[in-house]
Amino acid sequence: MKNANFRRVAYAMLATVLFGLSSASVVAQTAQWPTRSIKIVIPFGAGGGTDVIGRFLAQKLTENLGQTVVVDNRPGAGGSLGSAEVARAPADGYTILLGSSSTHGINPGMYAKLPYDPLKDFEPIGLIATNLFVMSVPNDSPVKTVADLVRLSQASPGQYDYASSGNGTTSHLAAALFVHMSGAKLTHIPYKSNVPGLTDLMAGRVAMMFDNITAMQRQISAGMIRPIATTGLKRNVALKDVPTLDESGVKGYDLQGWFCFLAPAGTPIDIVTRLNQALVKVIAMPEVTEKLIAFGADPETSTPQELKNLIASEIIKYKKIIDIAGAKVE
Repeated sequence: MKNANFRRVAYAMLATVLFGLSSASVVAQTAQWPTRSIKIVIPFGAGGGTDVIGRFLAQKLTENLGQTVVVDNRPGAGGSLGSAEVARAPADGYTILLGSSSTHGINPGMYAKLPYDPLKDFEPIGLIATNLFVMSVPNDSPVKTVADLVRLSQASPGQYDYASSGNGTTSHLAAALFVHMSGAKLTHIPYKSNVPGLTDLMAGRVAMMFDNITAMQRQISAGMIRPIATTGLKRNVALKDVPTLDESGVKGYDLQGWFCFLAPAGTPIDIVTRLNQALVKVIAMPEVTEKLIAFGADPETSTPQELKNLIASEIIKYKKIIDIAGAKVE
């Protein structure tokens, strides 16, 4: 009996020592982080608003963290593929996700079997920016105002189409909410991404398209498409001459997207804190603030907890819009 008790005590002491060594190793790794390059997974294709912002921030974070921050585009399934990849990645701070209202607000209500849990599978790092959507028409369109589009589409049902960057995307839902609130008679034409949708908009093959300002800014500046309204209750600084939908007669219309950074669940709190501090510092830099505004985004930071609360509330909000749109993944 004494031998048995001795063995139990010895095993317990050995386990304690091993746990202590393991914990010390984790603490040491965390204290030294980062010691190699960090990967930002962008779950959308190159050239879109998320990609533009991600590549710009990668450069600035490289300067702040002292290690190269690289971008890895992993598009597919409305951002679900890239998001799921990060959820499965090692929780060591070397793989983070540039998430958005699409990946963590819309997708939970769109996919019956989403390959990740937007709240349980991630450690929120912080908000990057919010962004409004802009409603645009071909540059030579007879539509000059929102009222024009509503009137003309009601007079000729089935003759006016709107493009989106895909079924259930923010581009689709913003337009579907507009149709619901305005009574416009428009047919939805979903594309595989925003690029072919914008191409057809510029060519006049569709009558209208919503997208985030960041994604449409270049075409607007070049005079290829004409913005007629934005989705916030206040005008956007980059498009200060463009009225809001609320101003244009669609009273109460208020919708915005957002961008954020997230890490895999279980990432040490010290690393999450360091990433949050680096992000806040970078966003506060005048040249970064100016660049984001030029992209059509509104710089806005948060604590990890504030971001978690935002995601939880946005899932509920977007589910209501998804139900209005009748959107579903086919």
